[in-house]
Amino acid sequence: MSIKITAELVKELRDATGVSVMQCKNALEEAEGDMEKALIILKKKSSSIAMKKSDRTAHDGIIVVVEGTGKALLLTLHSETDFVARNADFIALANELAQLAWKDGVEAIQAKSLDIINPVVQKVGEKIELGKVELITGSTLGSYVHGSKRAVIVTLTGGTTELAKDIAMHIAAMKPAFVKADDITEEDKAKVIEVFEKEVSESDKPEEIKKKMLDGKISTYFKEQTLMDQPFIKNPDLTIDNLLKEKGATFVSFIHESIG
Repeated sequence: MSIKITAELVKELRDATGVSVMQCKNALEEAEGDMEKALIILKKKSSSIAMKKSDRTAHDGIIVVVEGTGKALLLTLHSETDFVARNADFIALANELAQLAWKDGVEAIQAKSLDIINPVVQKVGEKIELGKVELITGSTLGSYVHGSKRAVIVTLTGGTTELAKDIAMHIAAMKPAFVKADDITEEDKAKVIEVFEKEVSESDKPEEIKKKMLDGKISTYFKEQTLMDQPFIKNPDLTIDNLLKEKGATFVSFIHESIG
């Protein structure tokens, strides 16, 4: 004798899982109306769906940053499309994973993530993949997140959280390739020289002028690409180096993550 699957049972299962009405009805029928069995069936199916989607590319998503005293955490969660990246369930999942990583540690969340992610894969119908998860510690930390697609965390010695946030915003906007001149390698220089040599060689100026042009272009390029030499975005009269000195702070490090 078949068990009648009522609308109330389907609604209860749907409220608990968020999956479609038809998926809930089918699971309840397979479980002969047993709610606990139906939940297990849906969980198994979510793992199967996730496996089928595992070879697809997840190149969109969002970045979440959690901050507290002396530490900050950055977590990237990838989806296949921006449509899913803006989905409320996906955003809630990213925040849940970030809070768990904050509480239990990065290694713990990497071990648990599939069990948490798979039910949402079943809901949204796309591959979801945990990306970078990084915990930063330091005496002065500040972060900036732009549109959930770009995030920077800055670590300073001295200074204030507000200063670190301002520099994080500057980095997100200006995207420096180097922190200071000492970070520029001979290989970096060689690549830039090759590009500008070709450009300068097309000029009909005398060789002496060409050399000055080349030196000027190289110098300008690296100043524009080096954080400490960049004019501060909120006050271009100050370089980042001068800003830090004025505030009695020392730059330690930054992480910069972006999607898309």
